[in-house]
Amino acid sequence: MSYLLAAATFFVLLHLLVSGTRVRDALTGRIGQGPYMGLFSLASIAGLAWLGFAFAHARHEAWNAAYWTATPATRQIQLGLQLLAMLLILPGLMTPNPTSVRQEGVLDRPDAVKGMLRITRHPFLWGVALWALGHLLVNGERAAIVLFGSMFVLGLFGTASIDAKRKRALGPKWDAFADQTSNLPFGAILGGRQKLKLGEIGWQRIVLAVAVWAVLAWAHPFLFGVSALP
Repeated sequence: MSYLLAAATFFVLLHLLVSGTRVRDALTGRIGQGPYMGLFSLASIAGLAWLGFAFAHARHEAWNAAYWTATPATRQIQLGLQLLAMLLILPGLMTPNPTSVRQEGVLDRPDAVKGMLRITRHPFLWGVALWALGHLLVNGERAAIVLFGSMFVLGLFGTASIDAKRKRALGPKWDAFADQTSNLPFGAILGGRQKLKLGEIGWQRIVLAVAVWAVLAWAHPFLFGVSALP
């Protein structure tokens, strides 16, 4: 289990204690933005691969006991959460967003806040959090708790980490953007600062997200050896 815990710890701390803190500022000041991004990308890929291999190995270990198993109800909830996750992740990735790497220039546009950003300024990370939460509901094995729990933590706390990083780098421009948006999904809409406009998100993106969700649900036993359907 220590191998899996080490991989999960490395991957989470790499993003929360390096990417979003003043450690990043110090490193970019010393080696430059380009080299930092290259090294960080390599470290992220290596960390994700390590986590994947460690989880695959841990699933067959004797210590990997299950604290709970899937039920018909949790399977149904899981399917719904995965749909919500895809509706955040895919349209979020395809929407220009100043929280994303090298997209700070979006703040200079008069229509910077539109589409998914009206819902949350961190659609991808909230999608990851929902994806992980859904898998935790139906996977009570110790290895699954470490894997999906670490991704859930990264999804939640990564939003605050990015906010702090962007505020330090962009100052008043970021503050104006943050005042118009919300971290918590639908927070700005419920607060009256934004309106939901599905047309801005793009119906093609919404249809794509639903299609990917459906394909993954159908192909889950072929890809991962476990059925995702009730």
